[in-house]
Amino acid sequence: MNLDTIGLSAGGHRLKPMQIARHTLFTAREKLDLLGQLRDRATDADREDEAAGFAVSEIEAAIIQVREGAARSIAGANMPRGG
Repeated sequence: MNLDTIGLSAGGHRLKPMQIARHTLFTAREKLDLLGQLRDRATDADREDEAAGFAVSEIEAAIIQVREGAARSIAGANMPRGG
């Protein structure tokens, strides 16, 4: 999935990194891909002294949230079920 393809917009509003992390229509893999692309753009903008729109730290926090959520899902799926 490409940032330009989805335009990072929902209802005409630009999605913030945490909104991507919490979006229910994206899989964890898609979220990580989009956030990684956004982080790359922000890092490049920092190098070129341009405004990226989001701080790299904000994007990193969203990535951590997605990874933690995925880890909890996997751990929960591997728990034995009572019955």
